[in-house]
Amino acid sequence: MDFLGLEGRRVIVFGVANKKSVAYFIGRTVQEAGAEVVYVVRSEKRREEVAKLLPNQTVLVCDVENQQEIDELCIRLKSDGRPISGIVHSIAFADYSEGMKPFHQTTRRQFLQAIDISCFSLIAVSEGLRDQMAPDASVVTISISTTRMASESYGFMAPVKAALDSSLAFLAKSFSSFSRVRFNAVGAGLLKTSASAGIPGYVDAYLFAERAIPRKEGLTTQEVANVAAFLISPRSSGINAQTLIVDAGMSINYFDREIIARQEP
Repeated sequence: MDFLGLEGRRVIVFGVANKKSVAYFIGRTVQEAGAEVVYVVRSEKRREEVAKLLPNQTVLVCDVENQQEIDELCIRLKSDGRPISGIVHSIAFADYSEGMKPFHQTTRRQFLQAIDISCFSLIAVSEGLRDQMAPDASVVTISISTTRMASESYGFMAPVKAALDSSLAFLAKSFSSFSRVRFNAVGAGLLKTSASAGIPGYVDAYLFAERAIPRKEGLTTQEVANVAAFLISPRSSGINAQTLIVDAGMSINYFDREIIARQEP
């Protein structure tokens, strides 16, 4: 039984870097459900790498910092006239090349670049593909489980993700004037991905998360992908402009007795 109703639907997945990527897991999950997936990556070098990882799949290139590349991608995706039923936006970048600094030392260039790539790209891609989306298409982005926790190990990305989360409501509202396209996010807890491993201090935060999660096991990327696939599918038609938190219950358990006991002298 095609429970998710994705059989034969076309889904565009942005952001695969390697087999640990959230986008890779999502693409694989919706493919297993019968969807046709077109992958979009940021460079030709990355396209060659992902093409080896995903043989016989369409992999296109688009650097979302470049509006011309977005325009060219949209023209290509529109060329065959086939409707797009889903878009997965799993793109985020922050420049921590100078190490992790206090938030108030974030530079204008760092912050605006992160906003451009991690947030505005969702708006730009949605507008570019607007006429190609099926009337009931679903757009899903990958956010974080909380933008109010001032974690030093996440630097200035939480405010950027807050902007991303807020954009969902405004995209959903503006698209509602001519369609039933939905915009949602998966607010993922800490994951083992190549991108996160490059964030200074992230590994220690992940190890803490493993202790804080009630089951004492970290959140898996597949668990995040499963929720994203559900949000892409018609089965989630009643969910719009929401961030679904997927953190395996970590946010209820910061005062777990075992964690507190570790702090006792």
